[in-house]
Amino acid sequence: MNKLKILNDPIYGFITIPNTLIFDLIQHKYFQRLRRITQMGMSYLVYPGAHHTRFHHAIGCVHLMQQAVKVLRFKGVSISNEEEGALYIAILLHDIGHGPFSHAMEHSIVNNVSHEAISLLFMEHLNEEFNGSLTLAIQIFKGEYPREFMCQLISGQLDMDRADYLKRDSFYTGVAEGNINSERLITMLHVVNDKLVVEEKGIYSVEKFIIARRLMYWQVYLHKTGLVAEQLLIRVLKRAKELHVKGDKLKASAALQHFLNNEVSLKDFNSETLGVFANLDDYDIISAMKDWQYHDDFVLGNLSEMIINRNLLKIKLKNKNIKSQSLEKHIHALIKTYHISDYEARYFVFSGSISNQAYQLKHNSINILHKSGKIEDIVKASDQLNLKALSKPVTKYYICYPKEIL
Repeated sequence: MNKLKILNDPIYGFITIPNTLIFDLIQHKYFQRLRRITQMGMSYLVYPGAHHTRFHHAIGCVHLMQQAVKVLRFKGVSISNEEEGALYIAILLHDIGHGPFSHAMEHSIVNNVSHEAISLLFMEHLNEEFNGSLTLAIQIFKGEYPREFMCQLISGQLDMDRADYLKRDSFYTGVAEGNINSERLITMLHVVNDKLVVEEKGIYSVEKFIIARRLMYWQVYLHKTGLVAEQLLIRVLKRAKELHVKGDKLKASAALQHFLNNEVSLKDFNSETLGVFANLDDYDIISAMKDWQYHDDFVLGNLSEMIINRNLLKIKLKNKNIKSQSLEKHIHALIKTYHISDYEARYFVFSGSISNQAYQLKHNSINILHKSGKIEDIVKASDQLNLKALSKPVTKYYICYPKEIL
């Protein structure tokens, strides 16, 4: 069977699968599940084209990692065949732990279990299945491998993950501001003292990359409509779980039923739970909400209908903290109109905050290698005054409440 296949990707053109192990991992049911997990959660309610999946993204990341390995080897950086294979595996599987709609699961039907933690569990399980051939990849994924630049290629401020998702999300949303030149960025990479650096002539590409990241966060990832849709989804799952606990057995797939029935935290993730989680994807949630919109529970019925028919709550963004009087005003109006409890009303009226920091000065910084051999942080090396401002977090506050009638 020909395992060294070529895939056609709308971003990069033809992508080759580098070896038979990568092919076998892609073919595995755990990885195939990523075809059914949307890369950008509920963003398709804002950008109709944003239906691409985690599967697309992971394959794109492997392609960029192949480019990076080729460039670094050309510049004399030693990367063994075993290390090369491990880099491909680590970047291929870096997002394998994402639940339905990418981030909503982490805050609703599992108890603060991050997708990174679940990705690691999947990798460890696959390592047993593939006779220990993922051991080095897991070490790199966890950031424990002594060659730091390899860990930075998987998870850093200029990693292959970001290099793919900015370009890919920009393409599928049609938001041109995120369209970075990932090929140019990778061509400018080098390694000094086992740490990743960018050659001086790549400085403008790095500046564009950081600015694109900031614009994509405000314009796409933290777009207020996408934000309110995700908050509604979190609340739908929370309410469904509450009703389930009270004995109201909701119609749902077997995998979703398991998570509604059980309190699942990281310590509960044994191989059986992982197997159930692997059967959970966007379709389970959409299918459940199509039924739940007709449920006689005021909260679950209305929240589900809002998402299914894109009839969302009103959301306002402000620069200052939301006053409690604003919330109470909307809560009282809701209680009076629909004769519901204060607790139920708070499912429809709530506030929160979002933060955007395009570049972190102290965490795994992007370093520029000057021709003289001097290495300095991009913020110091750049004449773009904006970059210093972009390294400070900007916080905005939001309030959500119903439009005239539910």
